[in-house]
Amino acid sequence: MAGLPAPLEALITAFERLPGIGPKTASRLAFFILRQPDEVAQQLAEALLAVKSQTANCPVCFNIMLAGQERCQICADPRRDESQLCVVEDPLDVLVIERTGGFLGRYHVLQGVLNPIEGIGPEQLRIRPLIERVQEGRVREVIIATNPSMEGDATALYLRQQLAPLGVRITRLARGLPMGGDLEYADQNTLLRALAGRQEL
Repeated sequence: MAGLPAPLEALITAFERLPGIGPKTASRLAFFILRQPDEVAQQLAEALLAVKSQTANCPVCFNIMLAGQERCQICADPRRDESQLCVVEDPLDVLVIERTGGFLGRYHVLQGVLNPIEGIGPEQLRIRPLIERVQEGRVREVIIATNPSMEGDATALYLRQQLAPLGVRITRLARGLPMGGDLEYADQNTLLRALAGRQEL
């Protein structure tokens, strides 16, 4: 940007690389940091460095954990039901499901979804370790919780094909109308999924 000092321009560019951050928001964030006391910028810089150097992926489920641990907190918790395995796309999905307090099983993080256009095939995801976990025989149900997108659905279908011969129950998260929503505001795909996933009363 014309007229801006190079460090400020570099900070704006760095913010623009974040998902969902456009040029205007990046500029607002950069100028906000510029107006703050030095310790605020120092804390932000230290937090950014720490999140990269002090975290790692769990070798069992591939969720985020503190570096140096053998397993993440969920995998290490003996109270969790290891017969239920919830398969998600990324660690943020684990956080979302955990906030509900309604799932007491274990997780498996794929670290993405199948996307041939971007060159992401089964080999780039954590599918082989998932199959190996199921082959150990302790898992009775695999809950596929990929996002309701073309890539998420394709990944779910691929996982079902790979896991079906192992004799494990395979389920998918239900999709449909949100609580408190009105039919008139629901899009066609949501209504079709709600009809297909209807349940007995």
